[in-house]
Amino acid sequence: MTNRPIVTKVVLPVAGLGTRFLPATKATPKEMLPVVDKPAIQYVVEEAVAAGLSDVLFITGRNKTSLEDHFDRAPHLEQKLAERGTNDLSRVLADLADLASIHYVRQGAPLGLGHAVHVARGHVGQEPFVVMLGDDLIDATNPILPTMLDVQQRFGGSVLCLMEVPQEDIHLYGCAAVEPTDVPDVVRVTGLIEKPKAHEAPSNYAVIGRYVLQPEIFPILSTVQAGAGGEIQLTDALAALIDVPVENGGGIHAVVFRGKRYDTGDKLSYLKSVISLALDREEFSVPLRTWLEAHLAGDV
Repeated sequence: MTNRPIVTKVVLPVAGLGTRFLPATKATPKEMLPVVDKPAIQYVVEEAVAAGLSDVLFITGRNKTSLEDHFDRAPHLEQKLAERGTNDLSRVLADLADLASIHYVRQGAPLGLGHAVHVARGHVGQEPFVVMLGDDLIDATNPILPTMLDVQQRFGGSVLCLMEVPQEDIHLYGCAAVEPTDVPDVVRVTGLIEKPKAHEAPSNYAVIGRYVLQPEIFPILSTVQAGAGGEIQLTDALAALIDVPVENGGGIHAVVFRGKRYDTGDKLSYLKSVISLALDREEFSVPLRTWLEAHLAGDV
């Protein structure tokens, strides 16, 4: 294995308007919608930190100040909680500001995921980096980022995360053509297409919101034309790196994820995430399961 730079920076694009959740997101960023007792975006940041990423850059937009406040200190609130004897909760709030080195930059125009990633170029510099989408929650008991980072160290280039989805749903995602490697659930990406029609899709492998990228993506993003949806697509820029030699920042591999993942930008998946994560919590597991069973049986 070649010695490669250790990845420490993660970019989280969070400038979206969250229109699918209106009116709830009229004044509250969709990333701040609660999943049990934490906003969705906190799970994503904690996932990044658990994987060893210590430098977090949020790509924000208007009306995202509550997100920034969430990861800041709140001395008055912390003091009030301490005075009431709830020191544990006070420490939980204080620790949010110390999760990582957190930075913010505004996207400006909402021109797509590729544009949002390009906005990070000044902060990222010439280092490999991770992109995580705030809508995607990955079950913490089966993390994928450590595996992706290991694959990047082994093969170089960029690394995507893929999930198998029903063929009729592939039009909702970026789709990858792949060939196997000698590592189980690690594939080499040979083609990428954004939101293909089902009959045009090269596979049912969907690209989901975890990426390990090389800085060579930035000059491509500066010139790539708008694609699906009239937006600058990260998938289109990545496709241009597939046949570039690894020593020049090219080559793409992917890890096939087989754990639990929730799209909190989708209403039904969001509800599933709340129920599933609550069932995993000791204080809620038994009473919530009991209530659900009674509710489904028509007893409550």
